[in-house]
Amino acid sequence: MGLDNFRLHQMQNPFTRPRVRLTFSVKSRYGGLKYILALGFCLLPGLSSAVTVNTVAELVQAVEQANSGGDKEILLEDGIYTLNSAILIQSDGITVRSMSGDRSAVTVQGTGMDGTVSHIFLVQADNFTVTDMTLGNVYYHAIQVQPFAQAPTMINLYIFDTHEQMIKVAYDPGNPDVHSDNGLVENCLFEYIAGIGPQYYIGGVDAHHARNWIVRGNTFKNIRSPSQQLAEHAIHFWNNSQNTLVERNTIINCDRGVGFGLGYQGHVGGIIRNNMIYHDNSEGFADVGIGLESAPDAQVYNNSIYQEHTYPNAIEYRFTTTGVIISNNLTNKAIAGRDGASATCSNNITNAGTTWFANPPTGDLHLLSPVPAVVDQGLFITGLDDDIDRDIRPQGGGYDIGADEYVFSESCPDCSGDEVAMDNVTFPSGAICECRGNISITIGPEVVIQSGATVTFNAPIVKVNPGFHAENGSTVYMRQH
Repeated sequence: MGLDNFRLHQMQNPFTRPRVRLTFSVKSRYGGLKYILALGFCLLPGLSSAVTVNTVAELVQAVEQANSGGDKEILLEDGIYTLNSAILIQSDGITVRSMSGDRSAVTVQGTGMDGTVSHIFLVQADNFTVTDMTLGNVYYHAIQVQPFAQAPTMINLYIFDTHEQMIKVAYDPGNPDVHSDNGLVENCLFEYIAGIGPQYYIGGVDAHHARNWIVRGNTFKNIRSPSQQLAEHAIHFWNNSQNTLVERNTIINCDRGVGFGLGYQGHVGGIIRNNMIYHDNSEGFADVGIGLESAPDAQVYNNSIYQEHTYPNAIEYRFTTTGVIISNNLTNKAIAGRDGASATCSNNITNAGTTWFANPPTGDLHLLSPVPAVVDQGLFITGLDDDIDRDIRPQGGGYDIGADEYVFSESCPDCSGDEVAMDNVTFPSGAICECRGNISITIGPEVVIQSGATVTFNAPIVKVNPGFHAENGSTVYMRQH
């Protein structure tokens, strides 16, 4: 391969100051196919400045200066930062991120779930961004967004061990017209390390009076109550929230999965789609996978839910829930209305077998094979363009039921694992394949993608070595997760 051209693309979102993405176009010596490869983000001298810190004192000072009009971007060097008190965000447009981009390399924590540190970040201003780090070990919430704080962005975080909900969007009962809007929670991992929470009043993302939020591509594990009553949901928007989009999340062993509304404190509109929800046979306080309570006009479609506990329902709609669409969901439990609610339910399957799925205990509810009752049996719904992996829908003659659109891959080589290294591999014409690496994928010499094949390489790091050959007419996607 040789460099064909080189371009700079200035980016404004999702970051709060000018940044650039370096890309170059690569031309294969075997043909005319070009690849556009993103090299990541870098800073252009003179556009703006950032503060780099490597101690708690420097971090606190940098935030105080940002709150007073100083530099708005704060970069954390690798290490563990144990706070003495919560960090207050009081000026618009502050960004806090790790310098390395590796969320496992930077930890900002309190002194324990029973400690004296209430929060990591208490957000009291607009357009706060936090990315690429680990947060936890606090008494209340890792992040609390005040009701007047708009458009927070939380990407690629690992949040663990909080005494209450992990991300909290608060509300002011004395000012019901004040609400936090346009938040984003994406590609984060939420987890109680012990496999169970410290008490029942816990949850993943818990939001009041929130509008137009997106919760996408996250994983939630072990949000489970140890005693008294069930925990709150992994994802919960209620108390006059509106128009939430919840998509492509994986939820494992949480008492409740996704909730819109609670009792008569409801939620209006919104979409829950392309999520995978699994719970094992440990009973405890295990409850519903998706719950709508006083949630008119919600849409719940193309989710996969497999529950091995005894609670009878995978999806419920309750109370003043009307105008709801529940379609194309794949479950092994009932979809049930309660307390006078109504919904339009169609093209759902409620008798899924465990052998239909790749690896349920890990939350992997991808189809192992093209189950006739599932493949091409779904209903067209406006906005249903892809699946949990962003594979295009439909793949065949119709839309599949559930979160996974089955890709016929009989001709695909074995190309998934932790650290995937490929040499002397051919993807034949007509194949539609996805190679997933939990850590990395290295594409070595003599890897050939024939004309007419479509291949996705999906890993946190994808490396392309000389000798890789994609023929004209082939399609190659390189994605990070």
